[in-house]
Amino acid sequence: MRQWTVDAFAGEPFRGNPACVVEAFDRWPSDDWMQALAKENNQAETAFLLRTGNPARFGLRWFTPAMEVDLCGHATLASAHVLLSETGLQAPSLTFDTRSGPLIVRATASGYEMDFPADPPRRCAVPAGLGEALGVAPVEVWAGRYLVAVLADAAAVHAVSPDIRALASIRGEAGETGQVIVCALADPADDVDVIDRFFAPGCGVDEDPATGSAHCILAPLYADRLHRGTVRFRQVFPGRGGDIEAEVRGDRVLLRGQATTVVESRLRLTAREKGATLADRAPGPPEREVRP
Repeated sequence: MRQWTVDAFAGEPFRGNPACVVEAFDRWPSDDWMQALAKENNQAETAFLLRTGNPARFGLRWFTPAMEVDLCGHATLASAHVLLSETGLQAPSLTFDTRSGPLIVRATASGYEMDFPADPPRRCAVPAGLGEALGVAPVEVWAGRYLVAVLADAAAVHAVSPDIRALASIRGEAGETGQVIVCALADPADDVDVIDRFFAPGCGVDEDPATGSAHCILAPLYADRLHRGTVRFRQVFPGRGGDIEAEVRGDRVLLRGQATTVVESRLRLTAREKGATLADRAPGPPEREVRP
């Protein structure tokens, strides 16, 4: 069976956020098997797809190296890219059934557009230890699924070097522990509106290069501040980073970005083993073809 590594929210290789996407299954493998493969891949997320009776509808689950997560934007984008660009599937849109409800992805002239649930944050008190863990005092703190620490300027966002171990235990009023966005308005000379980063040691990822779910929180916050529906973001993970355009439409957010396949692998599993548990057989090392 095949697996692809895709750089999501990037129009060229080695930028954006890498995600592994495994060829679609007819039935889910065991949770332990999927978790083991995600740990072996050691990317922020590995996406697993399930075929349904509708060729344009799939079950979708996401695993970090440490745990299964409820929502992942970049691995959803990567999954749609694989289905539409690598497997030859032709459809005007794809629907993914997930823990966060149905997610719809459409191909556009410039990339992909994903229809995700909005997560408007609320202003909250600064959690104890947050400033010390980040190494900088936030100007404001907001809470949605993740904490949002608004910093003074873009330079402060670039300069953050957090104590990851300390950050992993901080939650405040957010829905999840140890997952913190830092952000600020971009400099006037930048070609985007907002600069941000995302630290997620609570789910086993010290820093994520480009995060769709984080922008479900940031989009309503900055659409309100900038008094317009569409906001351009740049997630500035050192050495990579990605560009995400977000448009708020009621209780939904349209996330737009590009994707590039960089690796196609073949997992050494027979058809019988696709649904195997770890007790049956763990995956062997993948054969990799790196694309120029």
